[in-house]
Amino acid sequence: MSYIIHVLYGVLMAYFGLISPGMLNMTALKIRINTGKAESLKFALGASSIVFFQAGIALFFADYFANNPKIIEILKVAGVFVFFALAIFFFFLSRKKMTSNFKNTNQNYFVRGLAMSSVNMLAIPFYLGLSIYLVSVNKIVIQQPYIFLFVIGAAIGSFLLFYTYILFAKIIIKKVSFIATNINIILSILFLGLGILTLIKLMA
Repeated sequence: MSYIIHVLYGVLMAYFGLISPGMLNMTALKIRINTGKAESLKFALGASSIVFFQAGIALFFADYFANNPKIIEILKVAGVFVFFALAIFFFFLSRKKMTSNFKNTNQNYFVRGLAMSSVNMLAIPFYLGLSIYLVSVNKIVIQQPYIFLFVIGAAIGSFLLFYTYILFAKIIIKKVSFIATNINIILSILFLGLGILTLIKLMA
């Protein structure tokens, strides 16, 4: 059962971490509209493959921090700042209009997915911050095979999110500004609530 839980945490973290309209999922959507489902799935597979390594790197550092008992309390405090920072990030993101520039050229969309996902600079800090929090509250175990299962879950979750955008591309493309604003506001409130709850636990 604990194996399934670690996969599930990875899936949920990746899915909701990418759910806000951004560079990767909007590109997957536009490829679906302009080129076709097959090519957009290649892009999604490439982008998701990189998430596997990004989550793995994040858990490597989370493991280092977790194995130093003196900084566990610091990590719990850091978790509060992570949640508040994410709340602010998604709030400001909700105020921006989302656009996606796309040129329909002959290219390898799997490689394009690999390349674009690799330069997503927010991915590792995002997975690191949330995995540190999950470790600090004893929700995940940073050792094998749990690490492998968690990062597999993260890769699956990211692919499922891209597939959601691909599957509902025609609907999303018409309402992207509305969806971006509302999803980001919801995520902002969610992380704000998590930050407050974590702070209350620390002060109790």
